[in-house]
Amino acid sequence: KKITESQSMRNQTIKVIMHTLHETNPREKLHSEKVSKLCRKIGQAMKLDDEMIKELEITGLMHDIGKIAINNDILNKPGKLTDSEFEEIKKHPEISYHILKSADVYTRLAEYVLSHHERWDGKGYPRGLSGEDIPLVSRIITVADAYEAMTAIRTYKEAFSNEKALEELKRCSGTQFDPEIVCACAKCSWLMD
Repeated sequence: KKITESQSMRNQTIKVIMHTLHETNPREKLHSEKVSKLCRKIGQAMKLDDEMIKELEITGLMHDIGKIAINNDILNKPGKLTDSEFEEIKKHPEISYHILKSADVYTRLAEYVLSHHERWDGKGYPRGLSGEDIPLVSRIITVADAYEAMTAIRTYKEAFSNEKALEELKRCSGTQFDPEIVCACAKCSWLMD
């Protein structure tokens, strides 16, 4: 009973953390919701099973939970980040991992969020994984996350059109992104609705 209650409390804590992050930073809430939807659409285009698509949606929603520990001045900075600020931002996948790993129900998701800034060519972070060593869910989140970031309006940049964002994904296919996922993303004519 103690174990069950303890896990329930951890699950509740994770929900509170997500709520707090989204309440203090509405842009992060919108970003996570859009990434979640894009993950679902890409998963459907790849003909993944319903369970995997559900995992994609949930992971997409929670992929940046670790940003709760990043200073809001850095998260909302209108200009280019300094090197030290970028190093601070780069900590969020590991923080996300530790938060989600604390609850058994999120153990697999923890691994996925840890790897969502890895690159196909191995030049990502935090572990420098490459290719298929990066979990499939993480590779899909990477593409959805980049697409959403490019098409969103930010104080420091104009939003890309859908076409320009897809061109950029294709340009970085095989280096930053898994080519198969970029291809699936590009085939989603309904991606932009």
